[in-house]
Amino acid sequence: MGFRLPGIVSAKKSLSRSLSASKTSKSSDIPKGYFAVYVGESQKKRFVIPVSFLNEPKFQDLLSQAEEEFGYDHPMGGITIPCSEHTFLDLTSRSSV
Repeated sequence: MGFRLPGIVSAKKSLSRSLSASKTSKSSDIPKGYFAVYVGESQKKRFVIPVSFLNEPKFQDLLSQAEEEFGYDHPMGGITIPCSEHTFLDLTSRSSV
């Protein structure tokens, strides 16, 4: 009784490729210095914004509202902001960042 080594090696390579592919999530497409937020009322849209927005008082107000409404459990991987997409875009376009 013997093992076919080439078959084991190719299976191991295939498994490691599939595991590395499953580890790459949406977080890998976020550049350094940015973070993901989900905005919208019924359907959430993902935005990648600079961390410098965290210094903006209006954005801090939105984060407080998000904490009250959703807590810290964010299954989608980003912070969920409880406002309309239009309001969010208006706020971010007026930002001094």
